[in-house]
Amino acid sequence: MTNPTNLGGTFTLPGTSMTVNRMGYGAMQLAGPHVWGPPRDPDTAIAVLREAIAQGVNHIDTSDFYGPHVTNQIIKQALHPYPNDLVIVTKVGARRGEDKSWIPALSPQEITDGVHDNLRNLALDTLDVVNLRVGGIMGPSEGSIEAPLTVLAELQGQGLIRHLGLSNVSPQQFRESQTIAPIVCIQNLYNIAQRSDDAFIDDLAQKGVAYVPFFPLGGFTPLQSAELDQVAASLHATPMQVALAWLLQRAPNILLIPGTSSLEHLRENLNAATLQLPPQSRAALDAIAATAAQ
Repeated sequence: MTNPTNLGGTFTLPGTSMTVNRMGYGAMQLAGPHVWGPPRDPDTAIAVLREAIAQGVNHIDTSDFYGPHVTNQIIKQALHPYPNDLVIVTKVGARRGEDKSWIPALSPQEITDGVHDNLRNLALDTLDVVNLRVGGIMGPSEGSIEAPLTVLAELQGQGLIRHLGLSNVSPQQFRESQTIAPIVCIQNLYNIAQRSDDAFIDDLAQKGVAYVPFFPLGGFTPLQSAELDQVAASLHATPMQVALAWLLQRAPNILLIPGTSSLEHLRENLNAATLQLPPQSRAALDAIAATAAQ
């Protein structure tokens, strides 16, 4: 089994006893194409989850609207009864249309139904962490999150959720959340090229709150990929390994949830935690954001 220090070290979610290895696993890609329906190879999906746990991963990110229902059911099939140290983080606030669209689902009934869907399909009595997903497709939309977060806090009070997080939110929305309930993690779009959350990450680090970046499905643009490829080649690593290593070395409160349905790519992703970026490589990678902004 991989030593946790080889998974980027550990991080303890604020106000909890949950300590996770910083390199986790995102389950979205376990579903079929476009995150819809069953996977092409269910046996491999199960094998990927079991291998992640065997390698020391103890933080899995999922949602019952992946599939829908598919990823949670695969997680249950592969891992239940769950290891004692496994932290499963899920999210509510969206649903899937029959046309495979992503539709906001923020009414009190939709939030409540989402929590119960996750509980049922994961075969849990209590969810470790539930993120409230708000905003647009690719970024936050300013506006109050008081109503849906209050519903989640009430469900937490009923014992259905241990801890709360937020996804796709602005710093102002995080500040608003502090008046409603404690927040242990923020999950936003962030990578080498898209760094509008730089100051937000630093503020959360000072508060001890985890920041979990997600990547858009399309990844990097060709220009940015070319620069990333050059650094990766110089380090004899893959571009994704370099991108993940840069994130781990960006701030101590960053937790990673790279997803894959491939055993080979899973191992590559986990090995990124051992990749040390020399100063010249970090400088080249930091310059990608400046290039993208021009």
